[in-house]
Amino acid sequence: MSIELPKPIADYVEANAQLDVDGMLKPFAGDAVIVDNGKRQEGHAELRSLFEDEVVAVKAIFTPDAVRHENGQVVVEGPAHGDFKGSPIRFTYRFTLEHDAIKALEIKI
Repeated sequence: MSIELPKPIADYVEANAQLDVDGMLKPFAGDAVIVDNGKRQEGHAELRSLFEDEVVAVKAIFTPDAVRHENGQVVVEGPAHGDFKGSPIRFTYRFTLEHDAIKALEIKI
């Protein structure tokens, strides 16, 4: 299934599919915030650590299959699969975009 994603989100998803940390970071604003399962990471250095430790290390690849716009956010849902307990797990990613960059991302199961 092919879904239409805003460019920064599509770029993130594409880089994630390649487990490319630099590519995953590129669409994020320099002061972007990710809240993943209640843990807050801010700025490219913290996001890089998150991607290296929680994504690449377990080969976690998010495959979105639904998108909607809700309260100024782009909500993307789909499974993530990889070398982690319970794989695949369905996630909801809530993106806040600003100036063609990802300003914030909240990730929930």
